[in-house]
Amino acid sequence: MNVVDSSGWIEFFLAGPNGPSFKPVIEQRGRLIVPVIALYEMHKILSRKLPAVAVNQALDVMRLGRVIELTDRRVIAASTIAAQYKLAMADAVMYSIALEHKATFWTQDADYDGLPSVQYCVKSPPPST
Repeated sequence: MNVVDSSGWIEFFLAGPNGPSFKPVIEQRGRLIVPVIALYEMHKILSRKLPAVAVNQALDVMRLGRVIELTDRRVIAASTIAAQYKLAMADAVMYSIALEHKATFWTQDADYDGLPSVQYCVKSPPPST
């Protein structure tokens, strides 16, 4: 099973330099877990950069995976993970859901580098002009 962090979804949808690293993981729909908070983050971020139709298409792609809702048990587990690894709330929720499902967590966010079950892709610097 796989969980893609928001940083990976952004790379994929906006054709960033690391997009090809996340593409095969995202295309394995039967193995893809999508925390509901990732939908929130993608809507928020993509709405600033893309037309509404494109944002909705991106969210529909995400929904092809198994969308995991938040529950009281999950937010308590995320709180524990946040304290243990010094992660922000949304980051802890996504990572906690990956751990719950024994999934690999795919990211380019350095906050996760070195954590268990994380596949970290070093973020490429923006092209120089």
